[in-house]
Amino acid sequence: MNKPFISLCPEITRAHALTLMDWLEDERVTCYLSDSRHVSRSIGHAIDRTQLPILTHLFNQGGRFFMAFDRHDAPVGFVRLIKTGPDCEIVLVIGDSDKWGRNLGTRTILEGMKLAFLDMRAKKLIAKIHPDNTRSLKAFVRSGFVLESETPTLKSFSMAAGRYLQLLREGAVSNATKIFITEIDKARLEQLIALETGPALVELEHELERAIVVKPQQVASNVVTMNSRALLQLDDEEIEVALVYPEDADSNSGKHSVYSDIGAAILGYQEGDAIDWRISDRTRRIEIRKVLYQPEAAGHFHL
Repeated sequence: MNKPFISLCPEITRAHALTLMDWLEDERVTCYLSDSRHVSRSIGHAIDRTQLPILTHLFNQGGRFFMAFDRHDAPVGFVRLIKTGPDCEIVLVIGDSDKWGRNLGTRTILEGMKLAFLDMRAKKLIAKIHPDNTRSLKAFVRSGFVLESETPTLKSFSMAAGRYLQLLREGAVSNATKIFITEIDKARLEQLIALETGPALVELEHELERAIVVKPQQVASNVVTMNSRALLQLDDEEIEVALVYPEDADSNSGKHSVYSDIGAAILGYQEGDAIDWRISDRTRRIEIRKVLYQPEAAGHFHL
């Protein structure tokens, strides 16, 4: 529970925009941001000229914008990803100064990398940081970025896609619990992912990349594999679910697709593991109480 948690959400409401304006009026937040006052004024003008409750389209002009939320679903900052050719630049701010010093910046960087490399398919992610911004410098170095160039007023760090995937597989850019997947399940899921797109698939691909791959005969019997049934604690509610392939999904009968939020969340975890995961626009606490049925443990390797 003490590990920092961040989720990035693309939907920007009027309330979010007002929060952003407050952050950008704080000189402690903006002292290393270029043109921050102009950004604040632009947000104000956007709010004034439209009465729409959702302002996402106004924030995605020239890049993709995400609000960063903590595990209590409180907005704590934002991320902007600007794609130029094969490369992408990340701009990150933890705007809630009360949350500084909790490693939320590092966690936000990891979530930003996930989107840049697995969703936007960037070849390289670049971060440009003022030399005096020691907090950001440490966070990006801690996340695996390497110094590419520097001037007296700017340091440019980068992360290549290949390096990101290598660090992800080594567990160096994820503070999550280890997960396990069988060779057969991984091969099947990779084939499915190649044919689909969407936010849920970004999370699933991320989990597949970081999972420890084992032979079906060697996977522990308390691991949630494909077509397993498990008893979960979802916040204060106990539910029984089956983890299935998309064509077999029927949420009304407890059969959750691996593409779904719950499905992607529990794949590869073991009895006793607990996960914070964003489900239906809010963060939920999921605990794997018991694996009720696992095909591999039952000798059903064809499932």
